[in-house]
Amino acid sequence: MNFHSFNLGFRFLLEITALISFGVWGWQKGENWARFVPALGIPVLAAAVWATFRVPNDPGPAPVAIPGVLRLLLELAFFALAVWALHDLKFTLQAWILGALICLHYVLSYERVLWMIKR
Repeated sequence: MNFHSFNLGFRFLLEITALISFGVWGWQKGENWARFVPALGIPVLAAAVWATFRVPNDPGPAPVAIPGVLRLLLELAFFALAVWALHDLKFTLQAWILGALICLHYVLSYERVLWMIKR
């Protein structure tokens, strides 16, 4: 397995962790049976936005093509909201760890980040 494959797998785990964070936050903030709506709705909405607005060829087709800088801001907002959700739930250590891992991912992905800025 090469480094690129490892980093894609690492990114996938970060994305899943973010979606789980959104779901747990929605569950904790809801009450009674209505807690299912934010617990399921927020991660589904976040995943839909993540998959819809993309830079062409990053990798694969882009349903709604956007500039690279805008996609980078969308990604940073997605991950920042996941870290905030953990922090809001008083999972402070986990929020710091997730934030550090996200920063590590973007450092390891510097070539992609530069590519997106230039797009």
